[in-house]
Amino acid sequence: MINLTNNVEITEDRTGQFAEVVSLIQQTRTHVIRLANTALIDLYWNIGQYISEKIEASDWGDGVVKQLADYITKNAPEAKGFSDKNLWRMKQFYETYKGADEKLSALLRQISWTNNLTILSRAKSMEERRFYVNLCIHDRLSSRQLERQIDSALYERSIANNIKLSPVLREIAPKAEHVFRDQYVLEFLGGKDYENENSMKTALIKQMKQFILELGKDFIFIDEEFRLQVGNSDFRIDLLFYHRELQCLVAFELKTGKFKPEHLGQLNFYLEALDRDVKKPKENPSIGVLLCKDKDNEVVEYALSRSLSPTMVAEYQLCLPDKALLQQKLRDIYEQNADSDSD
Repeated sequence: MINLTNNVEITEDRTGQFAEVVSLIQQTRTHVIRLANTALIDLYWNIGQYISEKIEASDWGDGVVKQLADYITKNAPEAKGFSDKNLWRMKQFYETYKGADEKLSALLRQISWTNNLTILSRAKSMEERRFYVNLCIHDRLSSRQLERQIDSALYERSIANNIKLSPVLREIAPKAEHVFRDQYVLEFLGGKDYENENSMKTALIKQMKQFILELGKDFIFIDEEFRLQVGNSDFRIDLLFYHRELQCLVAFELKTGKFKPEHLGQLNFYLEALDRDVKKPKENPSIGVLLCKDKDNEVVEYALSRSLSPTMVAEYQLCLPDKALLQQKLRDIYEQNADSDSD
């Protein structure tokens, strides 16, 4: 029972009923916020369309937009955010997406105006814009988080992803190729090298919110140094997560040096122990990730080719990637694909 300040006791049944009412309030509040955001984006779209059509028809010159902003300020002082600069942004927003398909147009109305403007100004193609719009919705990114993902060249890294997965992992979790990455950017650790795995693990624990942002928000952190007891011996997994979509445990082992084939033996052992002693019956087989400072892709391919466990090897870097180099890599990939198609 819960004892309130007026000495009225609430039974557990009533507490559950009251919680349902609170849930209704919260759901309605969220729904109202979404409706308000959709209406706001629709308004900005319509204003952008109006200005665009007036200018295209030569009815308005550039100076008229400034006059419109002044008029709005004078006649609708309660309306905020309608400076001439923002009005031009509304025009650009409309002109950028006016030919977009209905699905993308609907998605634009599900994210904030701030995130829309960030994507509009920083994405270089419609494919990149679509990628970040979907990411904002799926991961519920704040404006700061979106800026970080763009700074880390997440779009370019996703396109150029050359992830190495064991055959077993590809078989039991076909979506793994889209969940995991060949390279993880950990610039939030300060850019310094770590002498050993323990110091790096401690740093990641302190920045777990940032680490999950880089991993993907379907990852749920379970524990560090997760204890496994096999026979009379104790073993520790560096970092243990649960992935909501894949519905399985994910063990991360950190290596501050270059990947070595023998690292997989230890990880395979951990996965076997997790599946036997920790995994719940309805969960899928556990997945192991070796996160190394460096790796030779050919060595990784050989090591994984006969692995009987769902494992993968990725590398980390401690500074933001060079977007120009990644974009050049993407252009090379596109050109190679175009040459292959022509053949």
